[in-house]
Amino acid sequence: MKLIAPFILLLLFSCQLFSQNIPARLDSLFRVHYGDHAPGIAVAVVVKGKTIFKKGYGISNWLSKEKITTTTNFNIGSLTKQFTAYCILKLEQEGHLSLTDKLIKYFPDFNPKTGNMISIEQLLTHSSGIIDHYAFTDKEIKHANDQDVLTAVKNIDSTYFTPGKRYRYSNTAYCLLALIVEKVSGTNYADYVQKNIFAPLFMNRSTVLRVDSNIYQRAIGYDIDPQGRAERPFVELDMDETKFFSTEGDGGVYTSIDDYLKWCIAMQTGTVLSKPLIKKAQSFQVMLDPAKQLGYGYGWFINQQDSAKVVYHTGSNGGFRAITYLIPSQKYAVVIFSNRTDGDLENMVKEINKILNIANKSYTKIESLVSFIDSSPIFAPCKEIRSFLTLFTKNLNDNATALN
Repeated sequence: MKLIAPFILLLLFSCQLFSQNIPARLDSLFRVHYGDHAPGIAVAVVVKGKTIFKKGYGISNWLSKEKITTTTNFNIGSLTKQFTAYCILKLEQEGHLSLTDKLIKYFPDFNPKTGNMISIEQLLTHSSGIIDHYAFTDKEIKHANDQDVLTAVKNIDSTYFTPGKRYRYSNTAYCLLALIVEKVSGTNYADYVQKNIFAPLFMNRSTVLRVDSNIYQRAIGYDIDPQGRAERPFVELDMDETKFFSTEGDGGVYTSIDDYLKWCIAMQTGTVLSKPLIKKAQSFQVMLDPAKQLGYGYGWFINQQDSAKVVYHTGSNGGFRAITYLIPSQKYAVVIFSNRTDGDLENMVKEINKILNIANKSYTKIESLVSFIDSSPIFAPCKEIRSFLTLFTKNLNDNATALN
């Protein structure tokens, strides 16, 4: 017994020392990648429901040199989809729509060949096969919105595959879902999200982008200067540089680390938000890789190779990148927002997990996934970078399926 007591004390001291060193180790990790005088990141880590780390690195605006903080508002790209999905599920819970409803119900002038086959649920799970809107949108439009997306695709009479049979990641689908929210609720998408999510959670500085938006502490997105100029190594890649940056339902949310943590914690605790809806959104709806237990819910990727289910998603829009990584059963969360195109945020999450002794087994990097449809992308890497739009237009109608 005399030998055991000192051992226990030493063990407790070692655990306490390890815990105290975690913030310093995390800070060192981020400082290696992000300097004080360039676009950077804001990051937060939540363990057992408590925020153990949150901080900003770099500048939010190259011209003003304003520092990134946890109150800086970033465009979070496809992380918006989790909010859009929640709105749809809430309207379903209230009896205002059914996930089996077809597009034609909400858009009577939609081509009947596609409108009578594609359901709301298929839009939510990226299994609709709907043709992407990029090459069909009016070339004169400077800032496209969700209505422009509808106009671009409503007359198309083919899909990439028979709806419900396969999987193909679709930004178009979530733009249409936002319009369905508007049709059913009688209010615009931005106001519905504000009233039903942001306001109840006191996410007071969060908003959905509009062209004339005045966004609090707004970060600007940046790309690496292709000319490699030393005096200014970054160029703006924001709303005015990218036509589809301004669509709402697929990537229009601006929020800060401080605000977004309120959403994360509400999902963990089941307070304010509907716990059944969160559980439904974060449950397998389509299986992408049975061997890896990898699938998609409603607005979330899901991976469960061991007992702990991992729920995650990335976001890319213009010069912004974002990632959310959750282990719901452990009330664990990593959130990173960035206003630059370079940097591997998914790998950064893995590095954070290593510091915290979190297993990375149930975590398949999205960019490395291979769809079970060989010719179709499992994930749209970015809806706005120049190289993506060029490549995408070239292969736009590969394997489109005519509907009889």
